[in-house]
Amino acid sequence: MMKTRVVLVTGAARGLGAAIARRFHDAGYCVAIGDIAFDAAQELARDLSPDGASAIPLALDVTQKADFESARDAMLAAWQHVDVLINNTGASKVVPVMDITAEQFDQVIQVNLRSVLFGCQVFGQYFADAGIGRIVNIASLAGQNGGSATGAHYAASKGGVITLTKVFARDLASRGVTVNAISPGPMDLPIVHESVPADKLNAVIQSIPVGRLGSADYIADAAIMLAAENAYFANGACWDINGGLFMR
Repeated sequence: MMKTRVVLVTGAARGLGAAIARRFHDAGYCVAIGDIAFDAAQELARDLSPDGASAIPLALDVTQKADFESARDAMLAAWQHVDVLINNTGASKVVPVMDITAEQFDQVIQVNLRSVLFGCQVFGQYFADAGIGRIVNIASLAGQNGGSATGAHYAASKGGVITLTKVFARDLASRGVTVNAISPGPMDLPIVHESVPADKLNAVIQSIPVGRLGSADYIADAAIMLAAENAYFANGACWDINGGLFMR
């Protein structure tokens, strides 16, 4: 009998993370919903699995390595194994580059980049010991082209995510672990519509060659492909999904 695959999605209580968690659950995974907003994580977990059999909420501060260790242990207690980590958590506040304070810079770097370091350390070691595992890091177009609507600290952190992906991919590959990144462009998400004035959002859409914002569900589908057991030959890659805004 084939065992059910198990995934941790960080920053999964809302937005892109919630879309990823839902998609993995629909694909038959047991899903741990990791988020610092525990109440929202609980709500999503109950929606996906009222009895808690296939979805659980985890209080996860991604800036703390110990929280990743606790998440791993909770998942092992619930399901006896873990197969996939999706490092999705991200934070951004638009600030002109010359006005970014040390505190603002450090906060974004800690959430966006430190989280990937700790997640890959904790779960990368677990997967290496198990002889197989999949890690998918959610980067951003901003980390490739410097960003436009996002802050420089966000863009710098996401560029770092792509670099850390390559480092861990190289170091863990011989142990059966693959590490890849996905770099989405502007997404069709409620937070985008709520935070970006309509005229600016229309300008963004007009700048995208395909003329539309991206689908969160499609990003999730790409993550599922990279998380597959037979995805061993995808390693150290960055999948660009940006409507043609960045081509190489």
